[in-house]
Amino acid sequence: MMNRGTILRGIGGFYTVLDDEGRSYTLRAQGKIRKERLTPLVGDEVEFAPGEDGEDGWLTAIRPRRNAFVRPAVANIDEIVIVAAAASPKADPLLIDRMLIAAQKAGVAACVCVTKTDLDGEAAESLLRQYAGAGVFEARTCVRTGEGVETLKDHLCGKTHAFTGQSGAGKSSLINALYGFELETGGVSRKIERGKHTTRRCELIPVEGGGRVLDTPGFSLLETELIEPRLLEEQYAEFRPYAGQCRFVPCYHITEPDCAVLRALRDGKIAPERYERYRELLNEMKERWKNRYD
Repeated sequence: MMNRGTILRGIGGFYTVLDDEGRSYTLRAQGKIRKERLTPLVGDEVEFAPGEDGEDGWLTAIRPRRNAFVRPAVANIDEIVIVAAAASPKADPLLIDRMLIAAQKAGVAACVCVTKTDLDGEAAESLLRQYAGAGVFEARTCVRTGEGVETLKDHLCGKTHAFTGQSGAGKSSLINALYGFELETGGVSRKIERGKHTTRRCELIPVEGGGRVLDTPGFSLLETELIEPRLLEEQYAEFRPYAGQCRFVPCYHITEPDCAVLRALRDGKIAPERYERYRELLNEMKERWKNRYD
């Protein structure tokens, strides 16, 4: 019978796998996995053959995934925590929106977590207010003061969860505060206001009380998977209460008369900042859809 386990990390073609009894193995992927054009991801549930006499074993199969992400490169998670700083580095809401779309398409719950709230509490509130109707768990945290740390920890208890977001936003520091780890942390370059990369690889870490946490490398760019423009609205929880109420179907919610979404926007039921970024992504999808066969 083939052994089964979960990939904790991968470095240079070698994968550390933890089996159900808590034993870890160092494995290499068999050629058939590469022929199937599969790349093992942290979080993958796999089958493997342990090595003998001190030799590395072989990862023989990747079991069907519940979900998978490109950035961060992880699989089989329950929730993704998108971290943004209240100040330094400046938050990129469009990047958050792109991550939320990726989570929505993967069927994964999402949390928008604003860190460093002691630096600019007003900016933190402004950012979180934009996601009030987005169907996410909103977290306001500060490692220095402890604000929101226990609330977030309780919310994530028992889940396999990945922290992601811009470099320097405070992901590793927050994980350290949540779970008592000593992950390497870094600051922000004053010259360019960009976070320093301290986490260099994805790593799945079991945590006390159940569940597992993934610390992942930060990034500043993310391309959204191509979506047929008329279907982009399905990725916005704010629009769902108004489904079927527009005069025209499909409705892009831009200039159409008797549009229920535009009416909700005017009534203050949809954050204008989120809506403007929706328009930006819609234009992007229209252009890419038009050129999809080029």
